[in-house]
Amino acid sequence: MDVILKQDVDALGLRGEVVNVARGYARNFLLPRGLAEVATPALVRELAKRDSQRARHEAKTVDEARRIAERLEAIELRFDVNAGPSGSLFGSVTATNVADRLWEKEKIRVDRRKLEMTTIKRIGRYTVPVDVFQDVTAELKLAVAPAGHELPAEEELAALEAAEEQAAAAAAAEAEESARAAAAAEAEAVAEEVTPAAGDEAGGQAEDTAS
Repeated sequence: MDVILKQDVDALGLRGEVVNVARGYARNFLLPRGLAEVATPALVRELAKRDSQRARHEAKTVDEARRIAERLEAIELRFDVNAGPSGSLFGSVTATNVADRLWEKEKIRVDRRKLEMTTIKRIGRYTVPVDVFQDVTAELKLAVAPAGHELPAEEELAALEAAEEQAAAAAAAEAEESARAAAAAEAEAVAEEVTPAAGDEAGGQAEDTAS
């Protein structure tokens, strides 16, 4: 069934896009969580109208695009986020978030689909290529920082990320070892059930001889 995303959903689409999903996925996950709504003809028309209105603010010529590109490269957008000690976000920063912030703070309208970025899930500094117009590209700087704090130095950010990767690798190795031990124990239990005890086998042979 067709639904309109109300929020960005990883591996599915961006807010405002019409996507086709399995009916069960929509009814059991997307709709109850407020992530999407059914794409009725009226909503689709309204969405197309909004997109058309937004497009009026985008660059129409190369010269206009170059001016917008200069403005984009002169700024740094900051996102104050909730993050854990390792730097991982409790949430994420998406292309839609960036496009919304550009409009709110700078009154620059950029189609979020023209932001060449993946979902950001760690604090840090990022550079996002923006396809402003044909043959006109800008590099937008982002600062994703813990709310109320400045970003750590690059070396500290790298150390935090490395520590988290090591912890994740250790946890994965431990889980794999536990699974291997459980499988071995299960195999041993099955073998004991299938193989008769030595005393039982000898008793059975004696009965056969006696008969």
